[in-house]
Amino acid sequence: MSTRQHTDQQYEAQLKQLHLKILEMGGLVEKQIAHAVQALVDRDDALANETSQRDGTVNRFDVEIDELCLRLLALHQPAARDLRLITTALKITTDLERIGDMAVNLCERVLELNQEPQLKPFIDIPRMADVAQRMLRESLDAFVREEVDLALDVCRRDDEIDGLTHQIFRELLSYMAQDPQTISRAIRIMFVAKYIERIADHSTNIAEMVVFMVKGKSIRHLDTVPGSI
Repeated sequence: MSTRQHTDQQYEAQLKQLHLKILEMGGLVEKQIAHAVQALVDRDDALANETSQRDGTVNRFDVEIDELCLRLLALHQPAARDLRLITTALKITTDLERIGDMAVNLCERVLELNQEPQLKPFIDIPRMADVAQRMLRESLDAFVREEVDLALDVCRRDDEIDGLTHQIFRELLSYMAQDPQTISRAIRIMFVAKYIERIADHSTNIAEMVVFMVKGKSIRHLDTVPGSI
């Protein structure tokens, strides 16, 4: 085998490893969200603490993927599509790490809420979290499969999350207006809703970067999501 063939095979193997690591990190982060919301609904301090402690693993993935991307850039000097792939991967890991942080923040609010009687059954929060998790999963699927239409679908779903956030806020404001003793609990639940909204925002960021990676066109900061590209 020539040196060129060996180098090309090594390069392809590293690109495959990059895809796998991002999917693995994404799977872990998605599990973090699910466990944080489960801890909220079940009022489970132990699960909240376990979820927070796993954030170190998320951070290790962030460092490992960054190092792999930098090696690919330094050793192979990729151009065009591969360059967009690697720079997109660098940005995706930043969003995944921040989603992991949101899960930890959510767990912190869970521990605080569990010190007081439950304000209300959690119905809209888990529903909102399900949408955000699906957005994350599909944005990563779009990245691996390089599917622009799937990425655009994720971007459009952000409006659904915004609508649920406003609905939750209105309901909580009503609780606070009727009984000032509910204010501290209602504010913490508002924070929870805001964390989930941020998770959806980061998932949308990933989807927008997939569009750039595949098409070389940026759809960030557009007022409306294009029907197709």
